[in-house]
Amino acid sequence: MAQKRAAGRRASRGHARAVRVQDMIDSGAHFGDDTLALAFRDFLRRHRGESHIVALQDFPDPDAIAAGMAYRLLAAPLDISVDIVYDGRVSHQENVALIQVLDIPLTRFTETLPIERYDGAVFIDNQGTTTRLTDRLEEAGVRTLAVIDHHTRQELLSPEFSDIRPVGATATIFADYFRSGALIQLDMRNPDHGALTTALMHALRSETSGFMNAGPEEYAAGAYLSHYHDNDLVERILRVQRSRGTMEVIRMALTERFISGGFSIAGVGYVRHGDRDAIPQATDFLLTEENVNTAIVYGLLAGDGEREIVVGSVRTTRLTLDVDQFLKNALGVDVRGRFYGGGRAGAGGFEIPVGFLEGSSEADQLRLKWEAFNAQIRAKLMHAAGLDEGDAEE
Repeated sequence: MAQKRAAGRRASRGHARAVRVQDMIDSGAHFGDDTLALAFRDFLRRHRGESHIVALQDFPDPDAIAAGMAYRLLAAPLDISVDIVYDGRVSHQENVALIQVLDIPLTRFTETLPIERYDGAVFIDNQGTTTRLTDRLEEAGVRTLAVIDHHTRQELLSPEFSDIRPVGATATIFADYFRSGALIQLDMRNPDHGALTTALMHALRSETSGFMNAGPEEYAAGAYLSHYHDNDLVERILRVQRSRGTMEVIRMALTERFISGGFSIAGVGYVRHGDRDAIPQATDFLLTEENVNTAIVYGLLAGDGEREIVVGSVRTTRLTLDVDQFLKNALGVDVRGRFYGGGRAGAGGFEIPVGFLEGSSEADQLRLKWEAFNAQIRAKLMHAAGLDEGDAEE
C-alpha cells in the first residue's frame, strides 16, 4: 500500500511538471528557448537507468522514425535503454529506405514482445490515438512517462512530461533539444550523430513538403542541423521509385475523384496493407491539380493477414480549414469516445475499423462492403465540406 501511495505521489508531481511545461509552451516558449530543453533534460535525469518503450504510430512516417531515434540517443548518456516500437507496418518506399540506409533499429510489435518489462512508455509524434500500443501498454500496466508531439492536443494521455508544440514537425522539437547542448554536444566526426541529424533533416523536409510549408522554427532547426547532416545519405533516401501498387492507387484516385469547391475526394477501393502509404502519396498528387486546395483519399486496407480497416489522408493549402476539427466533425467518435480522425495544420488522417464485416472473401460481398463504406464516408466528408453530389465540376 505504501508503494502505491508513493507511486501516486510521483504521478501527481509528474503531472504537475507536465502542466508547467505545457504552460510555458502556451505562453510563447519557442525554438531557441532553453527552458523546454532543460525541462526535458530534468525529466530524463529522473528516470536514469530505466527501460523505456517509445511508442510510434502504427504506420510510422519519417518524422516519427527520426524523433524516436533522437530520443534513444538523448537517453543513452543516462543509461536509459530504449526500444522503438510500432504496431503496424512500414511500407512507404522512402521510409523503408530511411531505415535501411541509416540502419535504424525499429521493433514491430508481436504478441511475444514482453511489454510489461518496460518501466515506462514515451509517445512520440502521436498522443496515443494512432497506435494500438496505447491499449496494450495500459493493459500491461506500463505507465505513460512522456508525450512529445506537434499535432493538435488530444488529451487522451496523462504523462509526467509533455511537450506538444504547434510547430511543423516533431523533429523540430528534438532539434531544439540538441541545439541547447543540455544533454549531448553533436560531433560531426561521430557517425551516429551524422545519421541522426540526417534523419531529422529528412523528417523536416518530409513534414513541410520540402520546406514549402515550414515555419520559422523549421528553418531554424534546418539551419542548425545543416552543420551535421550528410547530404549524400539524404539523396540515397530520396532516390527511390514508386511501386506498381502505389501507381495503381494514384490511378484509381484520379479516376474516382469528385471535385467541387476546391475539394478533391476519392475512394480508391481495396488496398494491400503493403501499399498503405500509397494513400497519402495519392493525396499529395491530387492536391497538385489546378483549382484544388484540399485533397482527401481513402481506401479499405485488406489482405496480408492483417485486420481490415478504412484509412484516409487529407492535405490542404486552404488556410481557413482546420483539418483536425474538420475530420472530427465529419467522422465523429468510436464506441470508446475516441475520434476516428485528426490532424494538424495542412494535413490529417483517419482510421475506421471494419469490425463485424471483416473477413469476407466472396467477390459480391467484397464489392458490397466497399460500396457501403465508400458511400457512408463520402457522404460524411461532403456534408462536413458543405458539398453536394450535384456540384461536381467537369
